[in-house]
Amino acid sequence: MKNKTSVVTREGEAQPSRCPDNSAFKQQRLPAWKPQLTIASVLSSFFLTGAFCLAVGVCLVLSANSVREVQIDYSDKCSACSKLRENSSNWNKECHCSINFTLKEDILGDVFMYYGLQNFYQNHRRYVKSRSDAQLLGRNVNIQRSYCAPFSTYRNGTPMAPCGAIANSMFNDTIDLFYNYNSSRIQVPLLKTGNSWWTDKNVKFRNPESYNLSSAFAGTARPPYWWKPVYLLDEEDERNNGYVNDDFIIWMRVSAFATFRNLYRRLRRVRRFAEGLPAGNYTFQISYNFPVTRFKGRKHVILSTVVWSGGSNPFLGIAYLVSGTAATLAGFVITGIHLKLRKKKTYFQKQ
Repeated sequence: MKNKTSVVTREGEAQPSRCPDNSAFKQQRLPAWKPQLTIASVLSSFFLTGAFCLAVGVCLVLSANSVREVQIDYSDKCSACSKLRENSSNWNKECHCSINFTLKEDILGDVFMYYGLQNFYQNHRRYVKSRSDAQLLGRNVNIQRSYCAPFSTYRNGTPMAPCGAIANSMFNDTIDLFYNYNSSRIQVPLLKTGNSWWTDKNVKFRNPESYNLSSAFAGTARPPYWWKPVYLLDEEDERNNGYVNDDFIIWMRVSAFATFRNLYRRLRRVRRFAEGLPAGNYTFQISYNFPVTRFKGRKHVILSTVVWSGGSNPFLGIAYLVSGTAATLAGFVITGIHLKLRKKKTYFQKQ
């Protein structure tokens, strides 16, 4: 194609042409890789992809099945406390319940304790936006201009710390684990720090700068559904208090699904529990504070180990198996079509 800088109209006037320049790039004459797809290359790619996905899927499923996990639903077992929490006027009354269970085999290695919630939707747009990241960074901001409403200030103008619906609905059940050994009750040592992401603990969350936390949060008030202010979330460890509290940080990372679990504690492997949790009788001692009956929810406590692929979740392995099976079946279908067409071509050539 030749490049024309101008064209002549019927009136004899010269007008600029819209034809692209006569260059290798604009005229698409650059060298390019143009693969010639043969039946051998197409079939080999399908079968190799299928074999790879099937192999990875089998490894992931076997790995997920090797996870030791104990899950206990305590929604009905703590029904008395659940009925007490249905009445909001009983918010300041404590209620405890115990759940006994037995481990038939040792759970060796690192053991993690999770709390699980069912039918609790954290993916609503207004709920997800109901927070102030600037406040969580320890900055002095006007939260009335944030998305925290209606959980931003009280009627007298006192700001909430932290503000927003996410923080206000924080899970606040207290779960302790006891090992029943020879008529004695031994509390299992659990770690409540080191459970959140490093970036959250050191980058996204900061306490206001002050000589102590109580003065740093002076002039603010706790959210309506909290029992105590944010600077008393962990009275035993000053470094795990305020906005940098691990339980608070983990709760602020909302879930995309209505059924989810969050890491609550880790086993401290010392003394009798140096190798993990030995087989025997155990008891969960639960301080029931988080109501779930109004939205028909359920609560679980989970003890689980982890492997190289994560926890007990076979979804990724099943996805690989489905993809590998589909690729392999597609390879066989293409092979059948090719053989059928080749026979027809040979037949017509003979004719």
